[in-house]
Amino acid sequence: MADLRALYQEVIAEHNRNPRNFRWMQDANRMAVGVNPLCGDKLTVYMKVDENDTVIDVSFEGSGCAISVSSASIMTQMLKGRKIDEAEQLFKDFHEAVTREDQQPDLEALGKIAVLAGVKAYPSRVKCATLSWHTMHAALEGEEWVSTE
Repeated sequence: MADLRALYQEVIAEHNRNPRNFRWMQDANRMAVGVNPLCGDKLTVYMKVDENDTVIDVSFEGSGCAISVSSASIMTQMLKGRKIDEAEQLFKDFHEAVTREDQQPDLEALGKIAVLAGVKAYPSRVKCATLSWHTMHAALEGEEWVSTE
């Protein structure tokens, strides 16, 4: 268990040091800004969704703690090529995994984002881990701004 925890921490640290898809997207057709007033994290999520409701590109920029940056980085990798409803289901599954005390998360179903399932033990970090996901959801709903408060 300690080895798995160390691996997860290394994955989170690596995504924080070298975030994937960290860039402004000129041709985005969905965009939202997300803020976590509790810790000051602020991210903008850009998405390009085609006429078949497929996410063909997703990126982010902004500033935040290691948890929020790594979560956003992993999220962008996971969403490319998915249908909107698949992206929303992944958000729902991840949110439940880090907020519901009465269930053990299905780590296999969560894929790469399972490395952040451990934030459940630290309630103040849950908002950091879910900020980019709430922002992605807002972008898909046509909302320009979302707060974790």
